[in-house]
Amino acid sequence: MSAIYHNTMAALDKIVPPKLQPLWTHPAGPKTVFFWAPLFKWGLVIAGIADLQRPADSISPSQSGALLATGLIWSRYSLVIIPKNYSLFSVNMFVALTQSYQMYRALSYQNQMKNKASSEK
Repeated sequence: MSAIYHNTMAALDKIVPPKLQPLWTHPAGPKTVFFWAPLFKWGLVIAGIADLQRPADSISPSQSGALLATGLIWSRYSLVIIPKNYSLFSVNMFVALTQSYQMYRALSYQNQMKNKASSEK
C-alpha cells in the first residue's frame, strides 16, 4: 500500500503547478495526514450544523459534551504540535462551537422540563 501511495505522490509531484508547490510540499500539506484528517472532520461540523434543526428533547447532552471536549482538546493540540496545524484548529473550533450551542439547547430544555414539573406539583 505504501508503494502505491509513494508512486501516486511522485506522479502528482510532476503535475502540480509551480504556484501550488509551496502548499503541496508544506509539512501539513496534501501529502500528509495533517491535511486530510481535518478535511474529513468537516463532516462532523456539517452534521452538527444539521443537528441544529433537531428538537431539543432529542439532543444527547453526553454526546454533545464529548464532542465539545474533543473539539477543545484537539484545538489546543493543533497549536502545540510541529508543524502548527491551523486547518485542524479551525475544524475543531467549529466542532466545539456547534456542540456548545447544542449543549446549551439540551440543558435549557432540561431546565424548562424541571421547572414545568416542579410548578405542576
